[in-house]
Amino acid sequence: MSDLYRSTQCWLKAFIDRIKHLLFMEQIPKTTDLLPRLKSFDTFKDIEDQALQWLIDQSEYHFYRKGDFLFEPEQAVDHMQVLMQGRYSVRVMRNGRMRELGVWETGYITGVLPFSRMKQAVATGQVIDDCYVLALHRKHFTEMVNVSFELTQTLVSFMTSRVRDFSLLRFQDEKLMALGKLSAGLAHELNNPASAMVRNAEELYNKIHTTPEKFKAIMAMNITPEETDQVNEILFSKIRDFDQKEMTLLEREAFKDDIIDWLEDRNIEDADEVAETFTDFGLGIEELDEVEHIIEGRSLGAIVWWLESTLSLERLVTEIRESADRISNLVKSIKDYSHMDRAVSMEQVQLYEGIKSTLIMLKHQLKTKNIQIVKNMDFDLPPVNAFAGELNQVWTNMFCNAIDAMDEGGILSISTYRDRDLACVEIGDTGHGIPEEIQTRIFEPFFTTKKMGEGTGMGLEIVKRIVDRHGADISVVSMPGKTTFKLCFPLAQ
Repeated sequence: MSDLYRSTQCWLKAFIDRIKHLLFMEQIPKTTDLLPRLKSFDTFKDIEDQALQWLIDQSEYHFYRKGDFLFEPEQAVDHMQVLMQGRYSVRVMRNGRMRELGVWETGYITGVLPFSRMKQAVATGQVIDDCYVLALHRKHFTEMVNVSFELTQTLVSFMTSRVRDFSLLRFQDEKLMALGKLSAGLAHELNNPASAMVRNAEELYNKIHTTPEKFKAIMAMNITPEETDQVNEILFSKIRDFDQKEMTLLEREAFKDDIIDWLEDRNIEDADEVAETFTDFGLGIEELDEVEHIIEGRSLGAIVWWLESTLSLERLVTEIRESADRISNLVKSIKDYSHMDRAVSMEQVQLYEGIKSTLIMLKHQLKTKNIQIVKNMDFDLPPVNAFAGELNQVWTNMFCNAIDAMDEGGILSISTYRDRDLACVEIGDTGHGIPEEIQTRIFEPFFTTKKMGEGTGMGLEIVKRIVDRHGADISVVSMPGKTTFKLCFPLAQ
């Protein structure tokens, strides 16, 4: 039953194609000027009149109006078509987009040619200016050899030239697409660090141009140089150890709540903002008690503000420098990609370092959507041989995709661990999930589930290309509320 169904389906398709072709084409009477017009074409100028008249007599004469289709993809090709007058364009589908290969004019020969194995059209030919076409069915090709070997040889030579021209067009098209992919990928990658630099520069500007009241409070602090040195020692020890200690989500919230309580008990303004900064640097109530003891409670509000301001400036400068380094590394990666034979050698890279710097760069996006981060990092994980800049592109794309996939208040989970001779990274999100029917396509270039204008479809394609280059593997398991990407890299030998 299924064979009968498939047979019927094929027959119906062929029948519909034939009806469409007949609807578009209009057979008209042959005119008396066809022979001299054929002789005027370079292809036929050296062919004897008798052979050309045979060609005219055995052919049909068709007329196609502007907008009609000479041929369409998967349509059966049974005729050699000589364009006696008019123009048509040829377009092909590339990665979901229609791309024009060129425009062909009067005198061009299309369709099947002697000794050609063409069965179906693979492109779309659409009439630009009304076309008059002389169409010879392939059943006459055997007779053509007997009528005029010279005509047959000329058409075979034309077929060879046509194949060469189309190969060149395809090669140029692929080069342009590769350049387009590279440009789109670069724009996609540069956007995040560039935006981070602009955002942090604006925040830095606002921090520096603080209110006169706070400036006066600093000037009015009544503490000795010795006390200042002691406070500075606490401050700069936290700057040196910035983000060295990792806290779980619960530990961080408890740490921050303790600081808020301490500040509010002493009537310090903007306790939430101050506590956020102190938590980032691990400056807790133990250090705050020590500061309060050093200055004996004098000008505590001004001292706390000065500590917060200094740490914030340190964080902003660090993030700006990190973003600038990321842009520099991206440009360098593009240069390496363009000159693969000149690329620098791989180096031993700690996966955690790139993950940490990427999270710093994306902090604003995480904070805007109130995304919580849960990390389970193996700090004893051996290094991998990699191009550090390219791995940073991987983390950026993976984290951005996870952020985009989640609603406000989602959870981004990151874990690293060793599995035999592999260093593995798992990145999970609590988004809506990836439908099973498209999971095999998510690494294709330009494939995206986002709305028009919201995504280029380049992120995961770039990730897959970089992962493959490093001899690593990437896989995904997804369901609504839980999507986990797993990346495994060979450990450095």
